[in-house]
Order: sequence, then C-alpha cells, then structure tokens
Amino acid sequence: MILEKTTRMNYLFDFYQSLLTPKQKSYMSFYYLDDYSLGEIAEEYNISRQAVYDNIKRTEAMLEQYEQKLLLLQKFQERTVLIEKLKAQADTTDQKDQLLTLLEALEQLD
Repeated sequence: MILEKTTRMNYLFDFYQSLLTPKQKSYMSFYYLDDYSLGEIAEEYNISRQAVYDNIKRTEAMLEQYEQKLLLLQKFQERTVLIEKLKAQADTTDQKDQLLTLLEALEQLD
C-alpha cells in the first residue's frame, strides 16, 4: 500500500510539478524522490517536522485535485495499456515493422 502511494505520488509529481511552488517542489522531491525523512527535510530548512508534514500533506491533496480535474495520470495509464495491446497484435500482422515504428513514435509522446 505504501509503495503504491509512493509510486502514485511520484507519477502525479511528474505530471503536475510545474503547478507547484518552489517550496512544494523541493519538499516533495526530497520526500518522494530522494527518500528523505521528515526530520531530514526539517533540518535542511530549519523548520519543524510538523511544518514539513503539513506542507507535504497539503501538496499531496493538491496533486490529487489536479488529477481529478485533468486526468493526466489516468490517460497515461490507459494509453500504456492500449499500446501494449497493440504491440501484442502487431505480432499477428504482415505490416509488423511499420506498426511497431508507429507505436514507438506514440510512446515517445509520453
């Protein structure tokens, strides 16, 4: 469960980080990408652990709200599934190379 949340937050951060403040980006990056503890982040910024915790929780909620409205992660996941299905189907066609080239180009868009 914790790994799933971390993975989800990493994806949401990737998609929506440009909508965050520099401080929010920094805290989320330290916490989720660099695996810093709340105490380590608090020490880095000379603030309380509670302040770091509160900021991270608010930022997580914001990321979830962005996803509810924009659905970037959901659409990415759906595209990934469809691309995998198309790749599997490509093996059964005589135009396999052309189809795989198009699928690779589609993947590069993400």
